[in-house]
This record gives sequence, C-alpha cells and structure tokens, in this order.
Amino acid sequence: MINRIVVGAHYGLKDWIIQRATAVIMAVYSVLIAAVLLVVRPSTFEAWQGVFANGVIKFLTFLFFVSLFYHAWIGVRDIWMDYVKPTGLRLSLHVLTAAALVGYTAWAAAILWRL
Repeated sequence: MINRIVVGAHYGLKDWIIQRATAVIMAVYSVLIAAVLLVVRPSTFEAWQGVFANGVIKFLTFLFFVSLFYHAWIGVRDIWMDYVKPTGLRLSLHVLTAAALVGYTAWAAAILWRL
C-alpha cells in the first residue's frame, strides 16, 4: 500500500506555471482594457455600460477575474499550507477561501451579464 501525503507544498511546477500564466492573462487584459478606455473615454454610466456590453469585452473581463481568483487561490493556499500547522484549522481556511473565491466568480459573472 502506498501512503500518499495530502497536504504540503508538493504541487510544484504545475502551480508555478499556472500562476505565471494567470499573471500574463491579467497583464495583457490590463493593457487591452486601458487601450479601449483611452479610445472610448467613457464619461457617463451609459458609456461604461456600452463598453462592457460588448461580448468580447465581457468574456475577456470574466477571463481576467477567473485568472485573478485562481492566481489568488494558489497564493493563499500556499500561505495556509506553509504557516497554519493545525490540520483542522488549515482545512477550514482552505474551504472558506475556496468558497469566497467561487462566490466572487459567480458575483463577477452576475455583474457582467446583467449589464
């Protein structure tokens, strides 16, 4: 029988690559949205709604938020694993963090597709 460790900082390369990829997605989005806003220069609520009513902008904005929340998950999870030693407390913090991030993702989707 193989004993498997379920906790610890053994996620390694995969999470390192994912965190870098999500950072690149967020950086590219930031440059693109800044360019769009410099061209459109929305000054009223209706103009802002017009920018984010575009399906491509909605999708890219949602991709930004999913990347942000996944990036945050990896970072906060590593903090909990490195600095919180009691297993029950660490598990509770993982569950609360995951629930909050999933909730934030749903909230972002609701805001974007309500426009």
